[in-house]
Amino acid sequence: MKARELRILDDVKLRSMIDDYQQELFNLRFQKVTGKLTNISRPRLVRRDIARIQTVLREREIERAMQEAGEEVDVG
Repeated sequence: MKARELRILDDVKLRSMIDDYQQELFNLRFQKVTGKLTNISRPRLVRRDIARIQTVLREREIERAMQEAGEEVDVG
């Protein structure tokens, strides 16, 4: 998923997606250990998706903090 698509979603949905991706990553690691992992690139993609979501959430957190402090916000 692209960051542009993630910015449309609300925080609750994003946190839910992180939980889902972390569960998937756990399952992928388990498959790797047992030798049943068929798509070896999937763990990397899931980690990147998690990072992308966390970045969007952090941007929003910073934006809220700056608004509370009364500073001008210019987020990409």
